[in-house]
Amino acid sequence: MDLFKDFEEFKMDVLKEVGNIGAGNAATALSRLLDKPIDMAVPKVQMLPFEAIAERVGGAEKIVLAVFFRVEGDTPGNLFFILSPEAAKKLLHRLAGIEVDSEDSFSEMEWSALSEIGNILAGSYISSLADFTSLSMTPTVPALALDMAGAILSYGLLQFGEMGDSAMLIDTTFIEGKHEVEGQFFLIPDPESFAKIFSALGVPMNYD
Repeated sequence: MDLFKDFEEFKMDVLKEVGNIGAGNAATALSRLLDKPIDMAVPKVQMLPFEAIAERVGGAEKIVLAVFFRVEGDTPGNLFFILSPEAAKKLLHRLAGIEVDSEDSFSEMEWSALSEIGNILAGSYISSLADFTSLSMTPTVPALALDMAGAILSYGLLQFGEMGDSAMLIDTTFIEGKHEVEGQFFLIPDPESFAKIFSALGVPMNYD
């Protein structure tokens, strides 16, 4: 019996359940905000090393839009909701019904709407994780940036100091009618926080 494999599978099952509940809560909250039915596909959840994040969103030099937060409480960390500028415009137009001005820049209204959508997502995923673990976890007010993926992650490091070396990735797909918009949500707990999260979930971080 491969204990490590069983442990990894159990850990991922727990994280997938957190992702599913968070996505359901986010879809409900977005539907209320936008006054129209919004669904979210069952999210793909996986763990990946911090240095793989930029590559996952298209490379360090890829221009992306990021909504990012600091998570405060028992298990501090960082949150990034990253999507391409094209996906952000599609999200605003298809889901929020906002007439988009330019493909290359974002108006104050667009910026505000993206911030609110990011806020709902962050709140939904973090509250579902907090409920599962009975730990206190609260996202701060969101910040937005449109820049190269590598620069955004570096800025996060500068702002918040050392980041953990692992990230939890939740692939997020919004569905409205026949339209789909994809984004990626990264939770990067501080170095000490992952062990606390999994311990609270009843998952030991290593075997004796």
